[in-house]
Amino acid sequence: MRVFYFTGLLFLCVHIQLKAQTYNLYFGSCQHQEKPLNLLKTVANLQPDAFIYLGDNIYADTYDSVKLQQKYQQLAANPDFQALQKSTTIYATWDDHDYGVNDVGKYYPLKEASKRIFLTFFKEPARSNRWKHEGIYTVNYLKYKRIRIQLIVLDTRTFRSDLRLFNATTDVKDSSFHYQLDYVPNATCDSSFLGEAQWAWLEKTLKKRADLRIVCSSTQLAHSYNGYESWNNFPCEKERFFNVLQQTKAKGVVVISGDVHYAELSKVTHPGNYPLYDLTSSGITQSWHFATPNTNRIAGPVMENQVGRIRIDARQKCLYLEIMDGTGAIRISERVAFDALRF
Repeated sequence: MRVFYFTGLLFLCVHIQLKAQTYNLYFGSCQHQEKPLNLLKTVANLQPDAFIYLGDNIYADTYDSVKLQQKYQQLAANPDFQALQKSTTIYATWDDHDYGVNDVGKYYPLKEASKRIFLTFFKEPARSNRWKHEGIYTVNYLKYKRIRIQLIVLDTRTFRSDLRLFNATTDVKDSSFHYQLDYVPNATCDSSFLGEAQWAWLEKTLKKRADLRIVCSSTQLAHSYNGYESWNNFPCEKERFFNVLQQTKAKGVVVISGDVHYAELSKVTHPGNYPLYDLTSSGITQSWHFATPNTNRIAGPVMENQVGRIRIDARQKCLYLEIMDGTGAIRISERVAFDALRF
């Protein structure tokens, strides 16, 4: 891993040069519509090839669809968000605070209204399958030179079962956790994270031809258990993800995630699979006062506000997993060869 720091004119010159040589996908999560969105302007000035929102794109936290709509209108009126819209194509999924309320899943009563508002705001075409099926999962195909990129956008809210609360009386707390744990893994496999329809779609999608597959998950997948919300609360579903990768022999899979209000890069090698990288970028405006323990962390954490970037180099046949802070400094940069992401 190498870490670089750029400022001022040098920062812009270097990024312009990199853009000419590579394909640049930026992403982020956790932006409050009432806070300054300076990071979006910085990204817009770099003219990204695409920008991906990973959830908590607004903070609504409501059971009132009118108020939810008003929060989106606040974001729409922000000039920095408008600049980002003009600079590139935006793809998006949601997390809890823009879907409905904190940590909510499939029992949120306004999820259909929330879906309609979400898809309308992000200008989803009328012909899109997202309007036709339950949830907002989707796939988009991007092309850079001879590289076919599959952008797999998951929905980790619409179908998710309730979380199992940590019980201080009956659940054992590891001494490495210096904070109050919220949740524990659900030991049974009858709980749902993605839902059967989405799983069937994901398996079918992974069988299609692609050189690089970017799986967009609002919550972390490759990190170790930390007592907060993530794939780790549904170990059977997480195991199923790795099994689907192995069964489909899908090459080129990397994960990007958000939610936690800091940035880090996690790496895990599941038996029978190639290493899975999970680059977490959170948040654009939100921050947290500590990073949770993560035995799979190989870079970070970055506690300041930041965005993520996947930089694809066709000539070197590799990609760079990167985190950029508000000053333009590259705080994490991990080079991954395409050949390392195959069976």
